Amino acid sequence: MEDIGCNCAKCAVVEKICRLEKGRGPASCPTKKEGPTLEEALERYDDVEIKEFARAASVQEGACYAMRDAKPFVMIPTKSRIEELIEFSQRMGYKRLGLAFCGGLTYEAAVLSEILDKHGFEVISVSCKVGGIPKERIGIKDEEKIRIGEFEPMCNPIAQAKILNHAGTDFNIMLGLCLGHDSLFLKYIDGLTTVFAVKDRVTGHNPMAALYTHKSYYQRLMKMEFGSPEEMKSRLVSYDKG
Repeated sequence: MEDIGCNCAKCAVVEKICRLEKGRGPASCPTKKEGPTLEEALERYDDVEIKEFARAASVQEGACYAMRDAKPFVMIPTKSRIEELIEFSQRMGYKRLGLAFCGGLTYEAAVLSEILDKHGFEVISVSCKVGGIPKERIGIKDEEKIRIGEFEPMCNPIAQAKILNHAGTDFNIMLGLCLGHDSLFLKYIDGLTTVFAVKDRVTGHNPMAALYTHKSYYQRLMKMEFGSPEEMKSRLVSYDKG
């Protein structure tokens, strides 16, 4: 079989070399075979700003658990994502936060912004539909719209990023941008960015739900070819009037 390189997701080693001082790893293990790359990456942490950010992130990681000195250790998480966001931003001394959000999550963006306001942050928020530019501008045909036959503004993640860049935000937050649009935002934003939530229109923006249920309700992901007639038929909602 051709060596495809790093494949940590399929590592079956229990006592992993990346987690234990005397651990082990397969031949393809990047901890064993990617020495020059690891060294190059490690050198980047010598940058003062990068080192402080990485240090604060690791401190934040530890601060999310209770009873850390207990033996044997039992993992007891204590903080939600929003609490982590507030605490980490305070730890870093951030004042102005950028919020790039999906227009379909305007209510949630308003709640998040209000909470951050309450904790002393200045929030610069930009909706994905900023500019009100018709989708035809990027080549979308009428039959490709969500609402066929109607005006539909394009998502504009590049503008979201540029506006936050111009605002001089200390730290940026993505909330529910469409898959792909989030990639463009990350490409054009200058400052460091965290993801508060990703879009999943079916699972209430919890894409992990499909992974947790891939052997039951989402077994089609493993058993059907995506886009095949059989798979497409499985998406149709059946309604028995009887």
